[in-house]
Amino acid sequence: MFHLIFGLPWLLVVTRFLWPLHLSLAAKFAVALLLLVASQFHFWSKLSSGSVLCPEFPRPVVVLFNWAFGGIILLALLQLLLDGATLVDALIPGGSFSVPDGFRYAMAGLAACLAAIGVMQATRIPPLKDIEVHIQGLPRQFDGYTVLQLTDLHISRLFPAAWARAVVERSNILGVDLIAITGDLIDGTLAVRRADVEPLRDLRATDGVYMIPGNHEYYFGYAAWMQHYASMGMVTLENRHVVLDRGGGRLVLAGVTDRASRGGGFTAPDIEAAVYGSPDDAPVILLDHQPSEALRAAALGVKLQLSGHTHGGLIVGLDRFAARANAGYVSGRYQVGGMTLYVNNGTGLWPGFALRLGRPPELTRITLRHAENT
Repeated sequence: MFHLIFGLPWLLVVTRFLWPLHLSLAAKFAVALLLLVASQFHFWSKLSSGSVLCPEFPRPVVVLFNWAFGGIILLALLQLLLDGATLVDALIPGGSFSVPDGFRYAMAGLAACLAAIGVMQATRIPPLKDIEVHIQGLPRQFDGYTVLQLTDLHISRLFPAAWARAVVERSNILGVDLIAITGDLIDGTLAVRRADVEPLRDLRATDGVYMIPGNHEYYFGYAAWMQHYASMGMVTLENRHVVLDRGGGRLVLAGVTDRASRGGGFTAPDIEAAVYGSPDDAPVILLDHQPSEALRAAALGVKLQLSGHTHGGLIVGLDRFAARANAGYVSGRYQVGGMTLYVNNGTGLWPGFALRLGRPPELTRITLRHAENT
């Protein structure tokens, strides 16, 4: 079913874009075959690694597949727009709209260029994004406290050790107080990703590096990965919290497991357990990979929730589909009751669809500011 769904854009491109072109039958079949190969990227990924989530081809091949696959998706969308315009024209008396081959070739060129830009945006080292969050009751000792959020690194053949090392170097130079990684660090088992993830061992922050699992941790050997992250110096927050103390002022950092845990018999996410026993006078920051439970977190008194998972929706306009799947939260800052929710676009993203248009990756430095209680 997965491969059939991703084959639908190919079918639309072949029947509505390619077939009307004035080309020989042999040429049409040759182009259709090439497009079919590209459209089945995830099938070839499964053959390469046993999982559609983890292509194990050389990086240039993964990049090429993402460009070709992304171009097919974008061309299918452009064709739908063209079909819509043609239908409207047909309903108008005297309408005689025709589509010359030159226009179709221009559409294909546009889709190819946009796909190339999208892949370049997706795979670059993320730029820094600075935001401030005002928290009522934040102790004065934590006013100006900086948290660097990394999320959805998806370290893989597409985001290998060299990319991870560059992210670490850019992160460390910021000199933040704390680093929070909100899940989906990897794509692949520990056996194949050990060297690629190794640069994360060098992440440095004054109060340490904290992490929670995302859904992809559960797909590739959850227990082994969580143990490995801990051995790398990361503090894992699985339905629990830590209390940070600065000169008597206290701040709680809590984290939960991911909803994907429910399918494998692992501990389900439990916000109540994560914040249970935290000091009444200490504001709570919650790390939750998926943003969809923000209302529950706000009802429990959490002041700031940091999430990822959505990749920002990848493409402006199409991000509305991702929003619908995540309780309306897809990218950036939201006010949920008395809580601020920040949904990070992602440091990396899933290598099975590495395309960003208008939703850039980010290293997010969050500066906490004291706000008076009202």
